[in-house]
Amino acid sequence: MGDIIEVYVESQEDLSGQLILSHKKARTLRSWDRVNAAHDNDEIITGFVKSRTKGGLIVDVFGIESFLPGSQIDVKPIRDYDIYVGKNMEFKIVKINHEFKNVVVSHKALIEDELEAQKADIIAKLEKGQVLEGIVKNITSYGVFIDLGGVDGLIHITDLSWGRINHPEEVVTLDQKINVVILDFDENKKRIALGLKQLTAHPWDALDANLKVGDKVGGKVVVIADYGAFIEIQPGVEGLIHVSEMSWSQHLRTAHDFVKINDEVEGVIITLDREERKMSLGMKQLIPDPWTDIKGRYPINSKHKATVRNFTNFGIFVELEEGVDGLIHISDLSWSKKIKHPAEFTKIGEILEVMVMDVDEENRRLSLGHKQLEENPWDVFETVFGINSIQKGTVISVNDKGAVVSLAYGVEGFAPSRHMKKDDNSSIKVDDVLDFKVIEFSKENKKIILSHTFSWKDDKAEKVEKTESNESVTKKAAPKAKRTAPKKVVETNENNTTLGDIAGELGKLKTEMEKSEKKK
Repeated sequence: MGDIIEVYVESQEDLSGQLILSHKKARTLRSWDRVNAAHDNDEIITGFVKSRTKGGLIVDVFGIESFLPGSQIDVKPIRDYDIYVGKNMEFKIVKINHEFKNVVVSHKALIEDELEAQKADIIAKLEKGQVLEGIVKNITSYGVFIDLGGVDGLIHITDLSWGRINHPEEVVTLDQKINVVILDFDENKKRIALGLKQLTAHPWDALDANLKVGDKVGGKVVVIADYGAFIEIQPGVEGLIHVSEMSWSQHLRTAHDFVKINDEVEGVIITLDREERKMSLGMKQLIPDPWTDIKGRYPINSKHKATVRNFTNFGIFVELEEGVDGLIHISDLSWSKKIKHPAEFTKIGEILEVMVMDVDEENRRLSLGHKQLEENPWDVFETVFGINSIQKGTVISVNDKGAVVSLAYGVEGFAPSRHMKKDDNSSIKVDDVLDFKVIEFSKENKKIILSHTFSWKDDKAEKVEKTESNESVTKKAAPKAKRTAPKKVVETNENNTTLGDIAGELGKLKTEMEKSEKKK
């Protein structure tokens, strides 16, 4: 009784004639007035945190329930909202929705205002190389954010450790206090680049001074690329093993074929540059060079087994052992077959028997042969496929220049287009099985030139010649006998010719007939 209060007139007169008032509505309206005024004037107000809700907290401000988002509680991420429930805190009103009667407040805005002033003061005092203490505020895949007491700086992952790391969590933890060095800063954008590894000496400076080229070192594989692998000798000190230094083999391969991440490997130092902080290593140097005493292990004319590794248009590259390669020229694959490409003869990965034909130790090359494992069949073919001999053959292909013919023993011959005409004036075609006359044979070039046309033309000519020869003998012998015999008889009677004279004439006739037969 006696209190002076504000009331809201709900109705001037109800059904019973009473004036209806509301103190509660008056308070609510006054609260909204105060909320609007505080928002318009950017005023700092005090509220009571009533409870936790999804995504933030419920705050009582002047009797009105307001929402405090989790992102607006503090400048640093908050992991436990419950610690604020039941406390009075200062806020700024950042948003009012009159339609839905919603109010959003922020405690972070107050801190940011203070931090802005602190940042300007801190940044003004910053110097490159300055060492400061900070707290790990946030960890990302690319670096760590450090709270320097009102201003944040970033340690990039590459500045956390001299050694390689996959994630910053391998080095630091949240809320950890650490010393950092200022690498760079931007006053306008207020960005500060920090470093942690720079507080310790560079590992290359601590590298054993007695380490030299030719020494053997060990380490862990930390990075693999197609061209090679990086080996961590000690944290921050790495050496590159190029793929060409991983094996004596000349085959093009990637480093993935030899090592894997985290493998412990050994290598020999090939180059060492302390000023540039670079080192190259070799693995193959730990095993004997297979080309040492190569002529003793692979003498000329020795026979071996090799693995087919690669094809070229001119031959096949094979591997006799790791690091020892050789070339079989396409002409040394087969005595009898004409091979256009090595893929017709073999395939990658197959095992071939080879014979060493030449050793070039200086250039690390072996010349090999496959056909040399057998005797040259062309020595025999020379007697089988003699000039003018008739051979049975199958036509396997025909083109504008002529036909390829398969002969006995797997040998192929070639019939030029002008020698392809048949007896009936048609031309030979694929799959025809015909007689061919050998008109040229070259053992050196492994070439047999054939003619089907000559096979039947010469046969006809011989028959004609034989017939003409027989007719000539008959014409020459018969009339002479008729004419001579009576004459001789007469002469014998008249001139006393003896029987020996007649026998002599008959002997001459026989000799002429034998000569004619020989010609035929």
